[in-house]
Amino acid sequence: MATLEELTDRIRRAAASGDGLGRAVKLDLKGEGVIHVDGATVTNDDLPADLIVSVSRSDLVKLGKGELDPMRAVMTGRLKLSDMGLAMRMMPEVRALFEKAA
Repeated sequence: MATLEELTDRIRRAAASGDGLGRAVKLDLKGEGVIHVDGATVTNDDLPADLIVSVSRSDLVKLGKGELDPMRAVMTGRLKLSDMGLAMRMMPEVRALFEKAA
């Protein structure tokens, strides 16, 4: 399984390729660290964000590979969102970014 550093680097490369997000997103990896994405800037700093996604590192990888359905993950509590409306509007960009990072 990918480490936090590997995931951060993959997301950084995907964001730098022009697939950045229009809003700041923080991935809270449930005690394993955070990945903060703001445009093409990707860090492990715990900074404020427009959308906070709480998910385990292994489930983040599964989401990126298409092995875990995002709606099922939300319904079962494996994925928590700070703002469901914003998350739904950002879904295409987030999915594209994570697919490249998987």
